[in-house]
Amino acid sequence: MTPLKIGFIGLGNMGAPMASNLAAAGHSVTGFDVAGTTAKDVTVAADISGTVRDADVVITMLPNGSILRQVAAQAFTDMQEGALFIDCSTVDVESARNTAEAAEKAELLAVDAPVSGGIGGAAGGTLTFMAGGTVDGFAKASPLFEIMGQKAVHCGEAGAGQAAKICNNMILGATMIATCEAFALADKLGLERQKMFDVVSTSSGYSWSMNAYCPAPGVGPTSPADNDYTPGFAAELMLKDLGLSQQAAEAANADTPMGALALALYRQFVEDEDGKGRDFSAMLPRLAARNRES
Repeated sequence: MTPLKIGFIGLGNMGAPMASNLAAAGHSVTGFDVAGTTAKDVTVAADISGTVRDADVVITMLPNGSILRQVAAQAFTDMQEGALFIDCSTVDVESARNTAEAAEKAELLAVDAPVSGGIGGAAGGTLTFMAGGTVDGFAKASPLFEIMGQKAVHCGEAGAGQAAKICNNMILGATMIATCEAFALADKLGLERQKMFDVVSTSSGYSWSMNAYCPAPGVGPTSPADNDYTPGFAAELMLKDLGLSQQAAEAANADTPMGALALALYRQFVEDEDGKGRDFSAMLPRLAARNRES
């Protein structure tokens, strides 16, 4: 692949390793983050304009839809005609569609491409990209997805990538809670956690939350539970994504009672208890310490 000039906005825990992987693959990467963070082999710019000017591709990894809209508005003013804008943030569907419309007016290609795989996937280049946008935009982005990840799926038109991410993480939040509830119940029934794992991981209770990211320390593959629930995916990020799912469900008039309950539980855990700064699987010690009435 011919080396590209890439601007990368948002060099946080996810963005920095993604930008470094692109630089390691031979691309010329210039980055910017309002917090002043940097990334290995990435040239630091002073502002958004300096990051995107003359870039063939601009990639963003940002906290929310409001910030995405602000950054895109600034970036589109200075991006060259025909350049590609890839947003890898997890934001609301409406912000993704609004950004795509603004890009089209600026004669730019745009792809919304939120990721799954967490910090480890960003560092290892094993992310999954869920992309929305035009066929041409996805085709141009695909070689970069191959560097930063192991799989990319073109989900449909603008906003479809965000829709896929929101639905996926609604499932993840609900299944993690159910998995943690099952371990807490097993404890009170006198069933050893390892024995429960041995049964459930090969039975109809099989799930990613159980088999790949088990919330019980010392059980199954190594997970954040084995590191005192230091975040691989923080509870507050799950809260954000569940909030997006319910915002989308309300807009689409979809009945999602499990998603709504998962949102309520993670909101309580993060905002009223000790969940902030812990992995989302730390719902297990929270439930294990409670009684039915509490």
